[in-house]
Amino acid sequence: MSDEPFVLILYYSRNGATRRLAEAVARGVALSGLEARVRTVPAVSSHCEATEPAIPDEGHLYAEDADLRGCSGLVMGSPTRFGNMAAPLKYFIDGSAGLWMTGAMIGKPAAVFTSSASLHGGQETTLLTMMLPLLHHGMVIAGLPYSEAALNSTTTGGTPYGASHVSGQQGRDVDETELALAKALGERVGRLAKKLDQAE
Repeated sequence: MSDEPFVLILYYSRNGATRRLAEAVARGVALSGLEARVRTVPAVSSHCEATEPAIPDEGHLYAEDADLRGCSGLVMGSPTRFGNMAAPLKYFIDGSAGLWMTGAMIGKPAAVFTSSASLHGGQETTLLTMMLPLLHHGMVIAGLPYSEAALNSTTTGGTPYGASHVSGQQGRDVDETELALAKALGERVGRLAKKLDQAE
């Protein structure tokens, strides 16, 4: 692993849309000049004996506490589950109490993104509730300002609370506007991370 400053893009994706947003966020972070480190989390199960391999069969690596501790900024994404983040991501974040006790995340910029099947499927409540544990960690929350022109023209995903995607019942792919807003969010967090690092 590099010792260079990086922004962690931490996500859970079931059908691939949230992963595509995560990868667009990573492209935005790269535009800021910082490394983008993309990590996911394993699924959880109500069956105690269910386990996941230490390394996923495909896709991004699983996140570890060290990724949270070492990052200069965090962008976190999840599909919407009843107006909240999905259980696998919540489970991982719930396990970060040790970092909370040491204040490891205090003062770092953070942002959120989500995906849902329907236009009014709880995107905004998911984004807002995803912010709550980050606020408890003392992170500085960054949204998407309306200076991003696509926020005024999008007919699908994209909110001032964070990037988003609406798949519809037919499983529509992430469109260019949604990807552009996710990329803008990543670049914003990257630039904020650099400014906050320089201010210390």
